[in-house]
Amino acid sequence: MPAHVVVGMQWGDEGKGRVADLLAQDADIVARFAGGDNAGHTVQVGDESFKLHLIPSGVLHQDVVCVLGNGMVINPLKLVEELRVLESRGVDISPDRIRIAENAHIITPIHTALDSAKENQRGAGAIGTTRRGIGPAYMDKVGRMGLRAGLMRDIDRFAEAVKERIVIGNRILTTLYGSIAVDGEAMADELANAAQFLSAYIADTPLLLHRALEDGKRVLCEGAQGTLLDIDHGHYPYVTSSSPTVGGAITGLGIAPKYIDRVTGVAKAYSTRVGSGPFPTELEGDLGNKLRGTGENPWDEYGTTTGRPRRCGWLDTVVLRYAARINGLTDIVLTKLDILSGFEEVSVADSYMCQGELMHEVPGDHLMMARCEPVYETLRGWDDAISDIQQLDDLPGAARDYIDHVQGLVNRPICMVTVGPSRHQFIRVF
Repeated sequence: MPAHVVVGMQWGDEGKGRVADLLAQDADIVARFAGGDNAGHTVQVGDESFKLHLIPSGVLHQDVVCVLGNGMVINPLKLVEELRVLESRGVDISPDRIRIAENAHIITPIHTALDSAKENQRGAGAIGTTRRGIGPAYMDKVGRMGLRAGLMRDIDRFAEAVKERIVIGNRILTTLYGSIAVDGEAMADELANAAQFLSAYIADTPLLLHRALEDGKRVLCEGAQGTLLDIDHGHYPYVTSSSPTVGGAITGLGIAPKYIDRVTGVAKAYSTRVGSGPFPTELEGDLGNKLRGTGENPWDEYGTTTGRPRRCGWLDTVVLRYAARINGLTDIVLTKLDILSGFEEVSVADSYMCQGELMHEVPGDHLMMARCEPVYETLRGWDDAISDIQQLDDLPGAARDYIDHVQGLVNRPICMVTVGPSRHQFIRVF
């Protein structure tokens, strides 16, 4: 069986974890290919809400093997914490079920300290990172001075490597940023303890995935963040440090392109963004607040990882067409359609006006994107609550029109729509 890749079509937070959880019931392996614990996926199972940061969403399906791919950067302390929480809630976390790529890179406390110090130094020009050490860890990876997960098999050698990295990082931290040095001895001991626990999970995951695909196993490749945050294809520098697009699945898992026959894009029925950077359809005031929610519910627009309120706005199909092209999407899942219930009218941006020029494509320059004004099409809204609807024909006519309109503007079929946070709250379109 071929591989199925799931990617975000906007600025992340599209509900990929929830979608991956739904699709995982038909998979043998769920493999995450990028990012670190800057990502947050919330999965609702009955009355229980699970917040996942590093472990693929498939972990909540008993017979699914979860792979943390080599394209990720992994904080061992956060991973142990996440595993222990899952274990306390009755989830099987045995090494037979969860595998860590031996060539994935490790986040240490010096990376998180450097991340925070650099954001502080940027001041008003801060990018809006999660301060989890993601960028500095990827910098070490590209600079060929990073620590790989396979090193955790040799605890003493791993601890010494951590100390050496912290010594180097402390010079930058104290000299360049004037920050307090990290205690290398204490941190090395703490990470060594985590490594003892995690060493049993480490594997040659590209080989594992290759053999699984050759044997006809079903592999779901789970992304983190979104297309507009891609290090190459997002609006640099307001991006993440990895490739959350389909190419990242190939390099971040070590699988051949020939195995991929389906690429599903996930998009909210409106737009959100966390952190700084251009966001043409952003709404201020009552409309933006209504989309965001109060934060009282776990599916309101507040970051799973950071708790930060998300910037909210109408759907931007210029961005969705861009994501469809970059990723070669075969189909789309449209999430959180229920949030649009109660709006008298809903708007969709299908082009931009930028300095007198009408644009139908996303500009590559972030400064130009920041000057773009959305050109909206306005559709009728609907008052009916739709969270209990499970058949497309039972949706209000205006909601069906909205789905059809978006599908036409993006020129990709919408295969599924979600109408609430729980597993049963979705509608199959085809």
